[in-house]
Amino acid sequence: MPEIKKYSEEELIHLLKNRDQQAFAYLYDNYSSALFGIIYKMLEDRELAEDILQEAFIRIWNNFSSYDSLKGRLFTWMLNITRNLTVDTIRSKGYRKQAKIQNSGNTVNSSVDNIISNANTAESFDALGIRKHLTLLKDDQKQIIDLAYFGGFTQDEISKQLAIPLGTVKTRMRAAIMELRKILQNKN
Repeated sequence: MPEIKKYSEEELIHLLKNRDQQAFAYLYDNYSSALFGIIYKMLEDRELAEDILQEAFIRIWNNFSSYDSLKGRLFTWMLNITRNLTVDTIRSKGYRKQAKIQNSGNTVNSSVDNIISNANTAESFDALGIRKHLTLLKDDQKQIIDLAYFGGFTQDEISKQLAIPLGTVKTRMRAAIMELRKILQNKN
């Protein structure tokens, strides 16, 4: 059995900047389930989530030269690409039209399939420990992060949804991100 190579984040970044395909395969193997879990949580459509995940990894590969480790961690950069693709999909006319068609049709999903699917998604999502860390935030911060990153809402939409000023949303989001960063740094 061949030995599985493990990379530090710095090694991985260096190899990916040099277009190393083995490093990219490692990146996919180690991050795809977490990113898929986030996409699926936003869409609740396995097939579309798989398509977006594939598109996200193509963008990650094609745009890796734009990654700057001084601006954030690798996973955060990949998460933003993935989340933005998902939000773009949700906002597209084609997605809305398809959602209307599916909602008006007589499609019935098996409860067992949904339970298994949701368990697998939660499992891959929790592999990062994100849920555990979100519970450490204040309720108002947790709510804003949930709407923004998992609900696909913009800050303006969050402001309207919660009936609070946009500046308050921005302040709470910034505070939540700083708190999560602190929590994750203490974890490592």
